[in-house]
Amino acid sequence: MASFNTLPRRSGKFVQESILSYINRPMQWHANPSAVQSIAEIEGFIKNIEEVVHKKEIVSDRSWIDAVVVSHEFTDHMHKETLLEIAHTVPVFATSKAAAAITSWEHFDHVEEIPRFGGDWKESSTECLPGWVGISRVAKAGEDLLYYHSAIMITFSTSSERNTSGGDANDNVPEAVIYTPHGIDPGDLTLVGNAQPPIRTLALLHGLQDISLPRAQLNKGAYNGLKVQRLLNAKYWVGTHDEVKVGGGIVSWFLNRKVVTLKEALEREVAENGESGDVKKVGDIKFLEVGNGESLILI
Repeated sequence: MASFNTLPRRSGKFVQESILSYINRPMQWHANPSAVQSIAEIEGFIKNIEEVVHKKEIVSDRSWIDAVVVSHEFTDHMHKETLLEIAHTVPVFATSKAAAAITSWEHFDHVEEIPRFGGDWKESSTECLPGWVGISRVAKAGEDLLYYHSAIMITFSTSSERNTSGGDANDNVPEAVIYTPHGIDPGDLTLVGNAQPPIRTLALLHGLQDISLPRAQLNKGAYNGLKVQRLLNAKYWVGTHDEVKVGGGIVSWFLNRKVVTLKEALEREVAENGESGDVKKVGDIKFLEVGNGESLILI
């Protein structure tokens, strides 16, 4: 059984920088300590998983992390002190501004800008990745200076596709994990729905909290997440970026945070769509919250 271990993000104590830094540097901290306090702990956790899968003790000097993926340059996504704990041999895949910043640290041997998804996931499987894994960015068409509301897509071919040429065609469809911490407009995911070869979304990581300022939408929240889920029909919808933080700074005075439940989002959907809505599909949504220190196996 082949595996590929990616580290999407991890942060300890941090001062969060955001797109509003030119007004005021908002400061946020974790309200609760991270269950995993070091990269060494993550390495040990991955090693234990590998040993369970292979049913034997494994001795290796290499890092158990195969790749690091950074979606934004803000410090709650790109925490320098944490990243510098990672072995310099581990390849880093990051969005443009994050890649430039990480390169300037002169720590990692390979830092690569994540390519925009163009319809064929295999084009995002670069030389530092196995041929059955691709990492790409899904965003609004055209110029995308902030790429705040965008997504990272990690696509991989299934074991049946890698190992056999026959079998059920449905078993050979590549799967993807789509991570969008601030949310993404459903229309921006059209390429994913029309992908060739087709892609099946195994998991959507999209938060429920609606966070905004008087003239700016930050986290799009549950109402948007439900629309994205309907479009992708992900097997799992996993909450992300909904952690309560301790904050300060001028911007925090104007921050509007709405805690919206999936039930409320479904009720609004029915109210907006009436009898033509997707009421019958309610039971198909498998929404999961993964708490601090918890893990989830996607099958």
